[in-house]
This record gives sequence, structure tokens and C-alpha cells, in this order.
Amino acid sequence: MTEHEREPRAPLGIAEVTGPSMYPTLWHGDQLLVHYRAPVKAGDVAVLKHPLQQDLLIVKRLVERRDDGWWVLGDNPGAEGDSRVFGAVPEELLLGRVRARYRPPAEGQRSVLGTVSWLVSALRPVLADRSVSRRLRAR
Repeated sequence: MTEHEREPRAPLGIAEVTGPSMYPTLWHGDQLLVHYRAPVKAGDVAVLKHPLQQDLLIVKRLVERRDDGWWVLGDNPGAEGDSRVFGAVPEELLLGRVRARYRPPAEGQRSVLGTVSWLVSALRPVLADRSVSRRLRAR
């Protein structure tokens, strides 16, 4: 499959989170509603092509736009795999903005209280974090 064929044709799509880099905002296994080619700003969570391995998609928070692209960080400061490792991500590798997350129910969840709790929190918007500039200075 060529890169052109992999480009999303629809404005919305689904992606799945793997790994802990965006915890606590996103958990491993969360399903994401991605708005491809949406306007973005600092603080948004986005899906991008990894700058060193472009067949790999990553989910990171956009921290700051720089001359050479976007500085991106995971929400989990203990996890690696963001701009601290690979630098700024070129603008052309930015695919879309994450609009919402769906958290599937835990396996074996049977209690009524557990089911109600899941129903209340299963679908949530993924909001921009306005404090990203403070996080950048703290690193």
C-alpha cells in the first residue's frame, strides 16, 4: 500500500491507543474519534505519523508550533516517545485532531454499579489542555 492510499478519505476515523504515554487522559485500549485535517492549536491531542518511522501512528498533545514543526509530548511524564526523543514533528506528518475517546468496558465487568459507572464515563470529549506552555517550561 502506498502512502497516498493510506491517507484518510473521510473526515472522521477511529484509532486505538496502545501504550501508556497519554495516561491519564487516554488509556491503553481506548478508541479515539479522529477528525482528519481539522484545524489544530497548542493543547490539542492529535494523531501524527512518527517522524522516524512514518508507518507508525502516534497520539500526542501538541505543545507548541515551532519553525520546524510541532513540539509534542505525552501526558504521562514518565513515558518516553515524544519530542524529547525525536524533536519537532513536521507539519505534514500531522493527520488529525482527537475529538473524543470511547473506553470499552472492562472484561468480566458484571455488577450493576460497575456497568452504570462505565456507562457514565465510557464516551468523553478529548479537550485541549491550556496549561501545555507551563508543562514545556517545566521539562
